[in-house]
Amino acid sequence: MAEPQLPLIALTREPIDHTSLCAAVTHPGAGAVVTFDGVVRDNARGKSVRYLEYEAYDEMALERLRAIAREVEVRWPGARIAMVHRLGHLEIGESSVVIVVATPHRADAFEACRYAIDTLKTTVPIWKKEIALNGEEWVEG
Repeated sequence: MAEPQLPLIALTREPIDHTSLCAAVTHPGAGAVVTFDGVVRDNARGKSVRYLEYEAYDEMALERLRAIAREVEVRWPGARIAMVHRLGHLEIGESSVVIVVATPHRADAFEACRYAIDTLKTTVPIWKKEIALNGEEWVEG
């Protein structure tokens, strides 16, 4: 895993350790901890997917992930966030991205987590290739 940051932000080629991400954000003032776990599925747009491959512009992706984390911490006071995205070959059922947000109140935790994944999908230079039964293609998001 890449060098952890505070908040914990990383790109990795290894399976994501959900427990360590929850531990990194949990604190006595947190009344809610929300996790988003993006999992590789076996189908997309009517195709049977065999596996995925992710690539990133690592330096820029980490910079953008840190910016999202800072935005979350400013918009939702008391929020702590951890975000890890997998790169390389991922099989069906494996986690491709995990985001964990802890906040004093549940509504904020849900909103912050959704903001983080939606912003990540539209602004972070990480690319996904779907390898399907009938070929392969790079896809958005």
